[in-house]
Amino acid sequence: MDKVFKALADPTRRDLLDRLRAENGQTLGELCARLAMTRQAVTKHLVLLEEANLVATARRGREKLHYLNPVPINEIAERWIGKFESGRLQALSDIKRALEEGTGESR
Repeated sequence: MDKVFKALADPTRRDLLDRLRAENGQTLGELCARLAMTRQAVTKHLVLLEEANLVATARRGREKLHYLNPVPINEIAERWIGKFESGRLQALSDIKRALEEGTGESR
């Protein structure tokens, strides 16, 4: 679990996970296209995500596709967040999101 926390600590790696959540099965080139960093830097981040088991890969011809593996994140949620009341946490999360979006209204 330490590797998962280390991987999630970096904003670039969280961004990569968000991109894979939005569109799973992207190549390195597709992931790099939206980032202002070199392919080598993105590759280093992806290696750490793979080591933490947050990203799985599959070959399709000469392409290497990257897929989000949500299992480690779910395990963290069950262990650390599941002990609290999910209803209250969701309400607080909705209020926070509404305030950040500037609507001032919660769902």
